[in-house]
Amino acid sequence: MKLARPALPPWRSPKGLEHPSSGDEEPSSSHHPITPSPHHLTTLSPHRPSSGLWRESLRRLLRSRLATVSAIMLVLLILAAIFAPVVAPYDAMAQDYSALTQPPSSAHWLGTDDLGRDILSRLIYGARISLAVGFVVQAVILLIGVPAGLIAANFGGKVDTLIMRTVDALYSIPSLLFIIVIMTFLRATLANPGNGFTQALAAFDAQTGGLIGVFIGLGLINWMPATRLVRGQAVSLKEKEFVEAARGSGASDGRIMMQHLLPNVVPIIVVTATIGIPQAIIYEAGISFLGLGARPPMPSWGLMIAEAIPNLRSYPYMLVSPAIALSLTVLAFNFLGDGLRDALDPWMER
Repeated sequence: MKLARPALPPWRSPKGLEHPSSGDEEPSSSHHPITPSPHHLTTLSPHRPSSGLWRESLRRLLRSRLATVSAIMLVLLILAAIFAPVVAPYDAMAQDYSALTQPPSSAHWLGTDDLGRDILSRLIYGARISLAVGFVVQAVILLIGVPAGLIAANFGGKVDTLIMRTVDALYSIPSLLFIIVIMTFLRATLANPGNGFTQALAAFDAQTGGLIGVFIGLGLINWMPATRLVRGQAVSLKEKEFVEAARGSGASDGRIMMQHLLPNVVPIIVVTATIGIPQAIIYEAGISFLGLGARPPMPSWGLMIAEAIPNLRSYPYMLVSPAIALSLTVLAFNFLGDGLRDALDPWMER
């Protein structure tokens, strides 16, 4: 006796996988009956930051008084740097031998240095250098670190091993030694340029007072933390349903990285860049202090500190002003970075 096959409920039937409410409708002939159609794969939208998320994060950020005050300070500093020719009372490089080492006064609010240059004007113009180094170095770091982290996470296997072992090897080199070697090599290369790109780069480096080497050198020694952070975040995203759905629908690796992984690591990139800017500023001040950064007479804060050290006992105000400016700027960026991290934590934990 032949037994009748029991009917499957809609949620168990092949049709139910495609169209749970379609009744007796025949499956489409364009795909296998038990394979979810591409239409249903595209309905799995990625969990990318929305405008509502950013608005809520901004509200959380504004609740932090320390982060808000830091943001206001940095906005004022950026505006002062942009409009330095208008804000600064004197030319930052003009020497006045009739006003050597003058203490703070109504004519020179922060005094003058041993060449008669106005310290306040040099601080304002020095903000241009510090902020330029911070932002440009972070751009170089992200241009190297973010793609490396995404590639390592997306491909895995030997590619991941190669990239992360390179990161570990670079981490084993002391940062100060690494930057000295790179800066020395760049200085030697740009001092004797050939034709073409190297010659143009050397000319631009001379116009910027040696900052091109600083941009490249600091970017090359600081991209590893960004790679690790982005890779760790992207590895956890790889197992999410929307990434698996995109891969199952035939999306290329490039599309998965650009449209699904990258938008979801933007919050951690923002926090990393904000905290990395003061680190770059400190690095620039340190190598300028050692004579490997901005070249005189550029008004770099680190260079101003180095020039003030020999006169510390006689004219301490020459050291106090750039030291305070450097400290406040670094603290403001750090406090803002902490506030951004707290504001974006709910998204990064998803």
